[in-house]
Amino acid sequence: MAAAVTAAMRWTPAFRVEARADGTEAPPFFPPHIRLARQAFRNWSGEVALEAVWTAFPASPEDVVVLADWARAQGWRLRAKGVGHTWSPLLARRGEATGRFVLVDTTEHLTGIALRHGGTPAVTAQAGTTLDVVHAALEAAGYGVTCAPAIGDLTVGGALAVGGHGTGLLSAPGAGPALPATLSDLVESLVAVVWDPVAGRHTLRTFHRSEPGTAAFLLHLGRAFVTEATLRVPANVRLRCISSFDVPAQELFGPPGSSARTADQYLARTGRVEVLWLPYTDRPWLKLWSEEPHRPPSSRALDAPYPYVFYDRLPEPLSRLAREITRGAAAVTPLFTTGLEQGIRLGLTATATRDLWGWSRNTVLYVRPTTLRYVFAGWAVLCARADVQRVLHRFWSRLRQGLDEHRARGEYPLNGPVEVRITGTDTAAPDGPLLSPARPRPDRPDWDTVVWLNTTTFPGTPGESVFHRDLEQWMVTHFTGWAAIRPEWAKGWAFGPGGAWTDAPLLDRGWPGAFREGQPAGTRWDDAVAVLEQHDPAGVFRGPFLEQLFRSPG
Repeated sequence: MAAAVTAAMRWTPAFRVEARADGTEAPPFFPPHIRLARQAFRNWSGEVALEAVWTAFPASPEDVVVLADWARAQGWRLRAKGVGHTWSPLLARRGEATGRFVLVDTTEHLTGIALRHGGTPAVTAQAGTTLDVVHAALEAAGYGVTCAPAIGDLTVGGALAVGGHGTGLLSAPGAGPALPATLSDLVESLVAVVWDPVAGRHTLRTFHRSEPGTAAFLLHLGRAFVTEATLRVPANVRLRCISSFDVPAQELFGPPGSSARTADQYLARTGRVEVLWLPYTDRPWLKLWSEEPHRPPSSRALDAPYPYVFYDRLPEPLSRLAREITRGAAAVTPLFTTGLEQGIRLGLTATATRDLWGWSRNTVLYVRPTTLRYVFAGWAVLCARADVQRVLHRFWSRLRQGLDEHRARGEYPLNGPVEVRITGTDTAAPDGPLLSPARPRPDRPDWDTVVWLNTTTFPGTPGESVFHRDLEQWMVTHFTGWAAIRPEWAKGWAFGPGGAWTDAPLLDRGWPGAFREGQPAGTRWDDAVAVLEQHDPAGVFRGPFLEQLFRSPG
């Protein structure tokens, strides 16, 4: 399957280097048949901005091999680039000089896709294929992935590198086959560019799920270059998605064991729950999915994704408030978030989207690239299913306390939704993704659930770094013994004096330690790092931030 896709995409025309008008010279001895250009790069929030970075456009996986051999020989480095939908500095740091590295664009040519029917159905997709394309191809063939990110404008390579996920687990333990937490756990095999010490060059190697070492590549944080992956896919299902603002936040996030309408009660009913709570408002947007083979009479049938058109763009009054916030008028934040909540309520009614029904992708995908460009912070809390409400109540209580403390100082560190998603865990070692935030703990088999916690705010919001630092430090010390916490790799974490990703103790010991604790020998953080280093000993696919993260002491 992998070979068929690779062969179908093989094409190596001759290109000239597109040099800038300022006369900047190209990297030395660059392969002449691979197009190279100076381009600007922006990540999702716009905080990482590279004004003129060398970008290569390989026409085939074999071209990536050529690039890797060139980079090793010249002392340069390569970094795979998809659509840039990320916040963490795995690809590039804020303010990083465009030095001796080349971004490798996967979206122009590495976009092949093929389906396998019969036996265990699967899809093989090249790294630059977007999830939108994958979802559409699967639906046309009768398959579907339900526990997937809400945005389809992500590349397969990018989503697998960081463990992209959605929300959903079985409504009751033992009710059927477990749903994987991350897309990385769906991978059956993959093709990566690795160093061959015998041949003295790089090569394309297929890693099958059962082989030693593959588990390190399933979620590699950009420390490898995966050119394509084969993912097992289930039969498609029709999902009903009901939205409401009926339950106050203090009730939904209330203490466990109460008779109130708590989040864990809804989880027990449907298994697929998402909560979006806007700070300084009373009622969250609660979304519940359930499998419904036939359309309920009250549901609106969908034949396309992204139904919440009102969620993509702000009306002018809210746009003005957003501009005021970004210019320093933090005190209007409660007015802004209240307006957002009212806009969602009105939008759901005006567009008849409170009760939706359709094939899985049409209710799962709802975030377009045109939505607000917030900065995300994110963590994953591993716990027992019986403790989900305990996690939510304590997190929300601490979050509210922090917001109140900052408000008393005239600061409003959050101006976007706080998002909650809940999944099961990924497959256990030895063949599950070793660096997955959803990785189970063999020493705690009762910890079968992952609560994903995200906060969002506009870039540069005053007080947000201190707020997140205090919140993260509290979570690290609080979710221990009865739960465990890990970073959500694509988001913000390790908050220190310089903001996200600057807390040295967490980068050196804390977060790597979260992937050592409770894991058997041979499957810990250091083992995954060793495998990735073994297949790229020259560090062709290693950036400065990964050097810092991966050199952590044991």
